[in-house]
Amino acid sequence: MSPKSTLKTRLGTNEILVAPGIFDAFGAIMAARAGFETLYLSGASIAYTKLGQPDIGLVTLDELETVVANVCERSALPIIVDADTGFGNALNVQRTVKLLERAGAAAIQIEDQSLPKRCGHLDGKTLVKPSEMNGKIKAALDIRVDDNTVIIARTDAIGVEGYDLAMERAVGFVESGADVLFIEAFQNLEQISGAVEQFGDKIPLLINMVDGGITPMLSAMELEKLGFSIVIFPGG
Repeated sequence: MSPKSTLKTRLGTNEILVAPGIFDAFGAIMAARAGFETLYLSGASIAYTKLGQPDIGLVTLDELETVVANVCERSALPIIVDADTGFGNALNVQRTVKLLERAGAAAIQIEDQSLPKRCGHLDGKTLVKPSEMNGKIKAALDIRVDDNTVIIARTDAIGVEGYDLAMERAVGFVESGADVLFIEAFQNLEQISGAVEQFGDKIPLLINMVDGGITPMLSAMELEKLGFSIVIFPGG
């Protein structure tokens, strides 16, 4: 199977998928040798290593596409690509999906921040309207060439609007057809459990484990028992 179909099939199982963060082809090779099944291309890590800059939206689409292509040339593992905001509006999102899918991305993650974006565990974020983000999700789904290309919808709303409004945004993402739901920067275990209770039987859930971040650190096995399908360790 292709990396895209491998990932799509894997998401249909009950075993959690653990994705370590990488930022280049060498890291992809090391992750494969360590026995991982998939890769997470961290936008923050690309900014840190290529630019020596924080994760504030400085990496361009062309730069990201080049890294994806380099990684996919050296690794057959499915790669989840952090595409930030999709680099603009719905039309920009469609170009982003076309380029990253062609470069080899198995999954493309888009978030509801407005520009300039920030790391999900930092303060000072701003968001686009829910309707705009829902439109981006639909645009991404419409333009993908391969139905096995996974579109991941991420909301950063907990730290901006609060948990309840973040859940409302997440409902819209599910209704818009996202393949995977990513609610960023849970602040406590109650929020984690509440999200799984609300969405766990509707859509695969992705959770982010960041050392020093806002979300309580849990092991992959603990997250699997809670009901998550994917856990990323973007800095690990």
